[in-house]
Amino acid sequence: MSFVRDLRVAAHSLIRTPGLAIAVVLTLALGIGANAAIFTLVRGVLLKPLVNRGEDRLIYIRQSASGIGDENAAFSVPELQDLRASVKTVSAFGDFSAMDFTMIGLGEPRSIQGGVVGGTYFDVMGLRPVLGRLIGPQDDGPAAAGVVVLTYRFWATALHKDPSVIGKTVRLGSIGDRSATVIGVLEPCVPYPQDTEIISNIVTSPHHLSATMVTGRIHRMTELFGRLAPGATLDQARAELRTAYSAMQKEHPEAYAQESNFQIGVKLLRDQITSGARTVLLVLLAASGLVFIIACSNVANLVLARTVRREGELAVRVALGASRGALRRMLLAESLLLCGAGAAVGVISAQPMVAVLARYAARFSVRALDFRVDSSLLWVGAALAVIAAVILAFVPRLPSSSGTSGRPDGLNLASGSVRITGNTSRRQRIFAVTQIAASFVLLAGASTLITTLIALQRAQTGLDTQHVLAIDVPAMSDGKTPQQVVDFYKDAIRRIDALPGVTETAFGDVVPWRDGGGTGGPALQFSADGHVHAAGVEDPRALSRSISPGFFAALGVPIIAGRDFNALDSKNNGENNNREPVVIVSETLARRMFPNQDAINRHVYWTDPVLQFFPGTDLERARLLAPHRIIGVTADVDDEHVVPEPTTTIYSSFDEGALFGGRLFIHTAANPYALVPSVTRMIRDMSANQPVERAATLEDIRAEVLTPDRLNSLVFGVFAGVALLIAVVGVAGVLAFSVSARTREFGIRLALGSEPQRLLKGVIVEGTMMAAAGVLAGAAFGLVLARLAGRYFLDVRMPGALPVFVSAFVLMAVAVIASVLPAARAARVDVMEALRSE
Repeated sequence: MSFVRDLRVAAHSLIRTPGLAIAVVLTLALGIGANAAIFTLVRGVLLKPLVNRGEDRLIYIRQSASGIGDENAAFSVPELQDLRASVKTVSAFGDFSAMDFTMIGLGEPRSIQGGVVGGTYFDVMGLRPVLGRLIGPQDDGPAAAGVVVLTYRFWATALHKDPSVIGKTVRLGSIGDRSATVIGVLEPCVPYPQDTEIISNIVTSPHHLSATMVTGRIHRMTELFGRLAPGATLDQARAELRTAYSAMQKEHPEAYAQESNFQIGVKLLRDQITSGARTVLLVLLAASGLVFIIACSNVANLVLARTVRREGELAVRVALGASRGALRRMLLAESLLLCGAGAAVGVISAQPMVAVLARYAARFSVRALDFRVDSSLLWVGAALAVIAAVILAFVPRLPSSSGTSGRPDGLNLASGSVRITGNTSRRQRIFAVTQIAASFVLLAGASTLITTLIALQRAQTGLDTQHVLAIDVPAMSDGKTPQQVVDFYKDAIRRIDALPGVTETAFGDVVPWRDGGGTGGPALQFSADGHVHAAGVEDPRALSRSISPGFFAALGVPIIAGRDFNALDSKNNGENNNREPVVIVSETLARRMFPNQDAINRHVYWTDPVLQFFPGTDLERARLLAPHRIIGVTADVDDEHVVPEPTTTIYSSFDEGALFGGRLFIHTAANPYALVPSVTRMIRDMSANQPVERAATLEDIRAEVLTPDRLNSLVFGVFAGVALLIAVVGVAGVLAFSVSARTREFGIRLALGSEPQRLLKGVIVEGTMMAAAGVLAGAAFGLVLARLAGRYFLDVRMPGALPVFVSAFVLMAVAVIASVLPAARAARVDVMEALRSE
């Protein structure tokens, strides 16, 4: 009951100082709210168990080839069969192939992200349906009927949870068309390895049933999951998988080039899912921790100042017999009220903050897509409030019953004056320096991110990004021959070119930055006139791109030598069906393969063994692998990296073979988005089932790719800004309190002839020295923190000299500015009033 009484007394005491109470509550709300929000996000994304049954036994197996820059080379069917036959620590394997489908039958025709799986997949993943059933072993084999399972997110958002969808028939287009029946809706779960909308059985993809897919060891397009056998550990499975993989490499050396550095790795699925977000979320948690430290330091200074002003009250309580424990309990009661109020405000403000941060985290991990706020927000806020309250209650130094006015821990009961002790002054400066040090770390980190973002945004792409509209118009065969599909695009190009304001329209299979490295596929081995193949060494690699005439003109890319494609280059131009195949190459490829020579009319040809699995007739594959004459050299177009790098690319005409993607690029001097309705209507008139989606200018596409960097800069910039503001207020408060306590000293100095400018300068120097000490402490702490983090997080890098210098300059400048007002007050001290005050 005595503590309840202390709480009532504390409430009355705080009511008498509303300004202090409001300042403390708002400052703590910032620190507690930010930490509660971010910890809740970290718990939900990194720590919370998956919905998958037995998720602690669920593993993800990855094959990589770092030598050719492929960190996820996926697996082929023969590789999967070998692992199934030889690995006993994994009780079952589940396979998943990412596929882009065009789907007709559920509303508007649309392009969707899908997955093709075997019958064991859902059982291995430990997932259940919320409606209907899932794909099982009975759905395997070429004689099975096509079936589709909808993901919960797609069912809820696109179909509004329509239960009648079960049993409906859809048509899926990819490499060939198939019909399939919707058999179920998957429970809400983490969509991995991609944000999938539908999952279908193997028969829906004719390519998966082809002999090349079933027998081709280097035809790798399958993600692999597994479930640990009873009693088996992750380390045992890892060792057995590596042993089996080494045996595969020895038995099939032609499939694992030594310079490619093929490796196999295994992780728990939860670790794999969270790996992309782990670094950024933990760094964000550390940043919020620094904000909490800054907020507590600032509030500690306010509490110290208030304790000194309550010197008389505390002395009276000691004289009346109050023990140090009773005084400390009284301060704890006040701190709990302040911190509790701050936590309440912080938790309320944290709820919308969590929603914003979840969208931010979704850029790094699919697990944040369906994130929901839970009770952890409340208990984290409460825990932080208690921690802050204990810290604040034990910050002030209390008087003892034996204290006298001549001792540092004593209080002068007789005078009842407010006199700051040397101990309190030192503590205030320590807290101020702590705030500046933490602010410096945050500011340096934010400056590094902002500097990086500015460099990315200023990088020259070599493309006319503002005036080019890219639209996804995926290739749909619908029973058409490959040439009929090409003719469809040619007709669309002719019609769009006739629209007012359009200067050039062209076809391409990859939208820069959005599709590069994905739809575009990995670089393939090739050779050229004069290149000698060395035994045991791979040929050089180049990207393969399929384009129409006018592609470079539409994107604003110059042709440096030679010419563009034209109608006469078509293999079916009506004049010569056996016309020599031709290509255009990038400037870097021409320079590397034909140094100091003219590349025009020289030849390049593909040598990559994976091309034996290219869909089409034997004649089409033979034409693909035949030498191609170079008719043009174009400036490099790096469609994978936002900061362009030298790139080796071979461009072929879009009627050379089957098309795997379809993108139209429209160059216009008018508003590009104004063309979208006309283009959509025109293409739908040509084919009612043709999806027309994702219209965006290249400038907006690049901005979208830069969104994670922009979000990083924004989030950490906000943290740094809040920290800087609190730190500046802290420095100003310490100096203001110091000036107030030294009023008599300043009056005496002025009476003895000291100039006001000297007092002004002295206070400013005092603030500058605190800032300098904080910057040095922050630099030392930041260096240690960065090196420690670098051991565990490979993505963490030391900031450059410029961000560090700018951060130090900003902190020093604002510290000087914060010192001006207290310094001016010191210089204006009235001598007579200062002397009478004692």
